[in-house]
Amino acid sequence: MMKVQQKISGTFRSAQGANIFCRIRGYISTVRKNSLSVIDAIQAAFEGHPFIPACRDP
Repeated sequence: MMKVQQKISGTFRSAQGANIFCRIRGYISTVRKNSLSVIDAIQAAFEGHPFIPACRDP
């Protein structure tokens, strides 16, 4: 995931920015893996209802 941002701007401005970027990308990846709309999931997260995947049974 880090390479995507590096290709766009060359680097991150801070470690905190890199962490935030990775968390957002991870959230989007999880939403996609669960066959949900990314836009709807982001909107729901901003409204206080983030998508939280169900735990798998072992």
